Amino acid sequence: MLNNTHKCSVVALAVAVAMLSGCGGGSSNAVTPVLPTTPVSNEPIWEPGVYESQSSLIAQCETPRTGTDPFTGSAYPDAQGSALEEKLWLRSWTNDTYLWYDEVPDNNPANYSVIGYFDQLKTTELTSSGTAKDNFHFSQDTAEYNELTQSGVSSGYGFDWEFVASTSPRELIVRFTEEDSPAALANVPRGASLVTVNGIDFVNDNTQSGVDAINAALFPDNAGTVTNFEFALVDGSSLAVELTSADITVSPVQNVSVLDLESGKTGYFQFNTFIRTAQDSLIDAFDLFVEENVTELVIDLRYNGGGLLALASQVSYMVAGPSQTNNAIFETTRFNDKSTTTNPVTGGTVQATPFYSNVIDYNAGTLTSTLLPSLSLTRVYVITTGSTCSASEAVINALRGIDVEVVQIGSTTCGKPYGFYPADNCGETYFTIQFQGVNNKGFGDYADGFMPTTTPNFDFELPGCDIDDDFTAALGNPEEGMLAAAIEYSSTGSCPVVTSTESLADTSANKESTSSTLASAQGSTQQSTLLAIDNPNTQRETLVLQNKINEPVIEERP
Repeated sequence: MLNNTHKCSVVALAVAVAMLSGCGGGSSNAVTPVLPTTPVSNEPIWEPGVYESQSSLIAQCETPRTGTDPFTGSAYPDAQGSALEEKLWLRSWTNDTYLWYDEVPDNNPANYSVIGYFDQLKTTELTSSGTAKDNFHFSQDTAEYNELTQSGVSSGYGFDWEFVASTSPRELIVRFTEEDSPAALANVPRGASLVTVNGIDFVNDNTQSGVDAINAALFPDNAGTVTNFEFALVDGSSLAVELTSADITVSPVQNVSVLDLESGKTGYFQFNTFIRTAQDSLIDAFDLFVEENVTELVIDLRYNGGGLLALASQVSYMVAGPSQTNNAIFETTRFNDKSTTTNPVTGGTVQATPFYSNVIDYNAGTLTSTLLPSLSLTRVYVITTGSTCSASEAVINALRGIDVEVVQIGSTTCGKPYGFYPADNCGETYFTIQFQGVNNKGFGDYADGFMPTTTPNFDFELPGCDIDDDFTAALGNPEEGMLAAAIEYSSTGSCPVVTSTESLADTSANKESTSSTLASAQGSTQQSTLLAIDNPNTQRETLVLQNKINEPVIEERP
């Protein structure tokens, strides 16, 4: 595109030529010279410190989608554009809405791919503990994202994996399997450790061909892939199964039970993700707890990476009930300093999220008149790990904001008091931190996670027990280590004798090891490193191995 200065110079040159041709002696044979022309481009340009409006750049796509979006029923908004326009939209969108927009480097987009450019549109600052301030910056194919968030469906075998070691000797353990999935129907138990995949040594194979074959087999793009797995079980035996990948319907709520203990009836449920399809199962669980008159409740959030803030508010209400939540705030959102009163994403007035006491029609985005069940508890037990994140932590923080005692069993949570509005552009959905959430008491500073301790001194420290995850027993089994610790604490007020005194140090060491692995893998295309992000909320790097079961974990907190 010609700028105004360039346009003016062309006009001035044309006027000068016309004057000269009229003053050269009056010859009737004078020839007017032809000026050279430059093709005019309508594409915007990158100018450091100057940001065009989002509206002029959105849906200008290098490869526009055509047809109708199956999830909205509307035509795709995409128009023919360029990769540069996609990058400049990301840049303007970030500058308008990112919580730490003034800490983002304004680098030349020409030096990056579209995704590569987005990846660096974030702060490089650190928290007080020295960890990255923003570990939650990522994007995902829009069709994949919509498939899971709207319908709870994901392709695979039904495994939820724990990545214990990502380099040789590798260790990949089954956390749990999705209900009615190929893995569940084959009775692959929790704690099973992967040994071979289609005859390839998963633990030690370091050839590039071996790594590629393992990746393709473990995480198929479509249903119908047949794969042979060999596992080592916790009792020392082995298990060989042939599984065919399928479209898996995620079961957000599992292992709902009521335990009849000396301390009273105790409700328990495993809650894996805050997606809209969880609402009915949660209501069923709390209906059971109300009917059984439970006096204690254990919510197993150890693998819950987050999701819808509205659903987190509903869960908190069902725990606390109407009296404790009356006129209280579930969470107040704080945007960047450009948007103290206006939501920079929706354009509406900034409003706090209440404790939602009613069933929500998530398709219409409206509250119904149906009241949720509630227990009106003054204490709740939560089981956590480093994979407990985002909306899970919001439940913990919100309940503490209304003086419900939260006893934490497990290890430090991921530390994400932040949220974002997922934004689709040209078939990719982008997630960038846009607000911080604070509870009814104004607290939201837990960027290094909530920590269980027997002697809490700070707001991010909770009463409870530091316990390692126990893969020797099924989730929901009262003898499983974390649940057993919660039961003992509820009976005695004390942690079990055998606790993990080194788990935080181990976690820190694992993070350092992971960072080292990431750096070396990115520096060499020949390295056969297997690393999947078991919970994309904690580390947003994507390497050779991508966990297709966990990758679409819902991150938005609308």
